[in-house]
Amino acid sequence: MELPDVQSTIPDVRINLTRVGVKNVKKLVEVTRPGKRPVIFISNFDVYVDLPGSLKGANLSRNFEVIDEVLQDAINGRVAEIEELCSIVARKLLDHHEYAERTEVQMRSDFMVHRETPVSRTSCHEVVKVHARAIARRTGHQPIIRKSIGAEVTGMTACPCAQDIVKDHATRVMESLDIAQDKIERFFEEVPMATHNQRGRGFLCIETDDDQHISLEAIINVLKHSMSAEIYELLKRGDENYVVMQAHRNPRFVEDCVREVARSVVSEFDSLPGDSLVLIRQTNEESIHQHDAYAERKATLAELIAELNGE
Repeated sequence: MELPDVQSTIPDVRINLTRVGVKNVKKLVEVTRPGKRPVIFISNFDVYVDLPGSLKGANLSRNFEVIDEVLQDAINGRVAEIEELCSIVARKLLDHHEYAERTEVQMRSDFMVHRETPVSRTSCHEVVKVHARAIARRTGHQPIIRKSIGAEVTGMTACPCAQDIVKDHATRVMESLDIAQDKIERFFEEVPMATHNQRGRGFLCIETDDDQHISLEAIINVLKHSMSAEIYELLKRGDENYVVMQAHRNPRFVEDCVREVARSVVSEFDSLPGDSLVLIRQTNEESIHQHDAYAERKATLAELIAELNGE
């Protein structure tokens, strides 16, 4: 006796649902690279389809089947990027859910990055949080797909305001000790003043057409260079001095970090279409306050280019 397909029956309340699916599907993602070791991502997937009011439920087991099928393709070398992986899943979900007009795949991953400290060249690792997403919409011909790739990187910022206050105090102390003005200036050129610091979390995500390539490594590098200094899991004494001095020679507000990312995006990703959507966020965990500082910008690449050109 064949069991009835309850999901295909008509629901008691006939309204459309925007997103139906599964969340927090944990998978190990392996993406091969020519001549290099595979990149491993420990990932969580959220997978959704829209559901018409004429169907009681979506066949969610198909979502798992599609994810596993595409992950196997990645292991076999047929998928080169994680955002491409998401777009392939989104496209195949339309094939498996013939009633769906829109599918969405979100992927959150931990990505282990190898690092070397700046002075002693000590080997260490850093975990970067990677975000990828793809949305597919059915049309009369080929589906329209938009994909995005982003990362969250941790760094260090030094407060410019407090640094000016400390510098002013130090200047008055040295003047009271009859130290010549030229020596005071030379001292400040060599030794940046103390200030309070924050652990900063920079986030950059770029959404564009399915046929465009965005380098995850480039996104990570843009974020690392946007703050006062990079941080490392392991530091020798020379490394520690280098990081602290670099941060205090390069003080930045939370707003500065977002603007620096925007400037770098325009320079680094100038080949992308103007309608590529850029999302930048910076959160600084204050050391002398109980709150966090936050800044954000969301704009198309064309809008950022126009602003930076003074248009």
